[in-house]
Amino acid sequence: MRILIIGYGNMGQTYANSFVSSGFVSSSDILILNRSEVDKKNRYSIQKSNFNTKPSIEIFDVDIIILAVKPQDFETLSNNIKAFIRKEHIVLSVMAGVTITSLIKNLNCTKVVRSMPNIPTQIGLGMTVFCASSDIDRKELFIVQNLINTTGKSIYIDKEEMLNAATAVSGSGPAYVFYFMNAMIESAIQLGFSKSEAEFLVSQTFIGAVQLQNRSTLSHQEWINKVASKGGTTESALQVFNANHVNDDIKKGVEAANNRAIELGNKK
Repeated sequence: MRILIIGYGNMGQTYANSFVSSGFVSSSDILILNRSEVDKKNRYSIQKSNFNTKPSIEIFDVDIIILAVKPQDFETLSNNIKAFIRKEHIVLSVMAGVTITSLIKNLNCTKVVRSMPNIPTQIGLGMTVFCASSDIDRKELFIVQNLINTTGKSIYIDKEEMLNAATAVSGSGPAYVFYFMNAMIESAIQLGFSKSEAEFLVSQTFIGAVQLQNRSTLSHQEWINKVASKGGTTESALQVFNANHVNDDIKKGVEAANNRAIELGNKK
């Protein structure tokens, strides 16, 4: 299996590194098309000759094409590569907002997978939601999912519009976590901890809580009940959260992110 990655920014590099590290694809079978030269330190174990700055028939002699460019660059890119796309190519897009219909129309292809990864893919702990055009068969979908899973976990969905919801939940989600962590760190500093101590306290608390939940059959609410004993410190904090409608505000934030994802998609 030969793969062409178009665009060598964060996501393009993440895929190249993950494919090679996992052993799922040989480094010699990964080709890169980027509009500028790539520094040696960012090539991983992919040989220099596999990097290209201009499209050609030779570099499109592949099975899968991954589009990892910015959405606003897609129109120009499609004009440059459309002539090299073949019907048998599987096109995997990580461009937010560019629909399957638009990909098929602009690239004159039929086998399309559209995905929404999040930033932890960079360390192999990502969450990717993906869907596919009707011309992708089950074997091809399985191959694509195995590729995606080298960067973490994935969920396949039938309805493409659910990618907007995925953007709002898992795509933007890491920022929500960092937001909450940052507030806890600031509180810890105000309580007397040094910055490094506060960061360590909060980081380990999040890691431990997630792992504890992952290794149990208890729901999140059941874990809340276990930690929040009657009349205790946790209950006092939760009472403040509830009085200030923190739970509702989080839901409203996710809903706002979903609405914005829909708006951006409609502009493409």
